[in-house]
Amino acid sequence: MITLYGIPNCDTVKKARVWLSEHGIEHRFHDFKKAGVPAEALTRWLDALGWETVINRKGTTWRGLDGAAKAAVTGATGAHALAMANASVIKRPIVEWDAAHGGDITAGFDATAWARRC
Repeated sequence: MITLYGIPNCDTVKKARVWLSEHGIEHRFHDFKKAGVPAEALTRWLDALGWETVINRKGTTWRGLDGAAKAAVTGATGAHALAMANASVIKRPIVEWDAAHGGDITAGFDATAWARRC
């Protein structure tokens, strides 16, 4: 089963969920706001994608952080701590694809790439 992680009111997450539904692709949605960020999943994402991809340094949440919080993110350990404390800093959506759809992990929504995959 595909798992899509994110925040329900995020426009990109909304687009991704609609795309999957419109294409008849069964998936599970994990809401960071209700269920939190699973620490072991975050470790998988950081290992697979790198902290520079998982942490959204272009978003409003990152821009709103103080300098010390930003400076503490120099690698996976700092990124993990920040993301556990503030899920909104994670690039969305994070998708853990099932084996039928590549079996890997992606960050963000790209309809063209998803169409190739599905």
